[in-house]
Amino acid sequence: MQVAKTASDADWEEARRREMVIRPLANCPRISAEVATEAMSKLGLQRSRFHELLQRYRAAPCAASLLPGKRGRTCGSRNLSADVEQLISRGIEEHYLTREKPSVQALRRWLDHECRKSGIRPPSTKAITARVQALPPVSTARRRLGAKAANDRWEPNRAAMEAGFALEVVQSDHTLVDVIVVDDLYRKPIGRPWLTVMIDIASRTIPGFHLDLLAPSAVSVGMCMRHAVLPKDDWLAERGLAAPWPNYGLMDRLHLDNAREHHSEALRRGCRTYSIELEYRPIKRPHFGGHIERLIGTMMGAVHLLPGTTFSNVLEKGEYDADGRACMTMAELEAWLTAQIIGPYHAERHRSLGIPPSLAWDEAIARRPELMRLPLDPGCFLFDFLPCASRAVTPNGIELFNTHYWDDALPCWYTRHGQRMAVRWDPRDLSRVWLELPDGDHLEVPYRDLRRPAITRWEQRQAVQAIRAKGLDARNEALIFAAVETQRAIISEAAHKTKAARLALQRTRKALSDAHRARESVFPVSTEKKPQEPLLEDKVTLQEPARLPFVVEEMRR
Repeated sequence: MQVAKTASDADWEEARRREMVIRPLANCPRISAEVATEAMSKLGLQRSRFHELLQRYRAAPCAASLLPGKRGRTCGSRNLSADVEQLISRGIEEHYLTREKPSVQALRRWLDHECRKSGIRPPSTKAITARVQALPPVSTARRRLGAKAANDRWEPNRAAMEAGFALEVVQSDHTLVDVIVVDDLYRKPIGRPWLTVMIDIASRTIPGFHLDLLAPSAVSVGMCMRHAVLPKDDWLAERGLAAPWPNYGLMDRLHLDNAREHHSEALRRGCRTYSIELEYRPIKRPHFGGHIERLIGTMMGAVHLLPGTTFSNVLEKGEYDADGRACMTMAELEAWLTAQIIGPYHAERHRSLGIPPSLAWDEAIARRPELMRLPLDPGCFLFDFLPCASRAVTPNGIELFNTHYWDDALPCWYTRHGQRMAVRWDPRDLSRVWLELPDGDHLEVPYRDLRRPAITRWEQRQAVQAIRAKGLDARNEALIFAAVETQRAIISEAAHKTKAARLALQRTRKALSDAHRARESVFPVSTEKKPQEPLLEDKVTLQEPARLPFVVEEMRR
């Protein structure tokens, strides 16, 4: 009983005194007037109250049923008129439960206005507040804050991402790094880079990451995939790091959020090639990405110790001059992140695992029911994640982004009217494309005019916009390259003056350098001239037996 929970010692003493008098009478089927009068006199009660307590004790023969009740109105009772109650309900529905989130005082002012119009006495603020507080909190939050905020606050997490062995599930996500980097030329601040990082759910290890000045795209996801899947001995040696980083191998499932770059055709095609199952986070269910989100928070907490950090928010930053304190280039930040991962993060005890992630990786590898998979041709791995377009092969070569490409082997692969062939391209360097041949090989096709400089996709796009703004033909190849060279000259002249110019210059230089390094060490080049063979839809050709695009490596036990 609610009264028993709030009763004082004096109330319990009174209940026991009443029980001493009422208990002998409760079992009597009939009570005489003299006995009843004597009992009422002892208890100091009127006849109606005495018989009420007697009935209550017969129904529940315990002292709690005889506790004195509180005087006045019962809690929750309402005494406003029906018209006022109806007006308050309408005000809550139409005015309070809206996405503008008005306060109770705003609701009171609205009710005062409506009551005066109707000639009704307005309710007090206390009465309005009581009715607002009686609303269901979940539905109130859903109406005022939105479904996502209501679910995040009130809905239980019924599912979580789990994995039983290494590389069963790998999560990936992007974030802006909380530090300002400087350019390689002037060592002046240029802005915050993007970090794409992956985490193995079973061991909480980081198999790979990618640092870039460009916004996340299918290429940055592919670069991170390449770093996570391939062995890293050569990559570490290039950066002068000798510590081991044994995390590599093709994952079974790749778990991502619903960003546009994660739904690209290039990523889907690459994962399909290597039998990687793509899984996407349920919409508006952020707890499914809890592992990668916590990892990003951990990494950014370490970054906050670097000079030039922007911290997590303006209040935490205070008067700290991030631009003035910035001193690390992209290469230096990349080396620092690598040392942070294979050093403190992998070696220190993980709170949820109870052991270091490096040790958890060895145990998770031993639990794998299948052997570890590696790409059959490591050089082609990133190539399989590049964007792809369908183009005709004509005597003018291949046209892509209003630029012509030519190779002496192209006459062997002229297409008929309406036919197309797959052409892969790297947005970081448009100086060459790769024609996908029917046998699965690729033919590298450079510019038709080899005097053209290597340009990036975003430079080409900006040049087209500038040409169109002048009312000229944006399909003219010569105008496009002239506009790119003009823009580069302007940026180079202004690089020592403005951060935006330094960022544009550094972004282009890094993209072209990364693409050149990838092309020299990764992309296969087909130099063999293919025999003349028309592409007929009904032609049957003999092909070699299909091979898996990956090999199985003996697991380390």
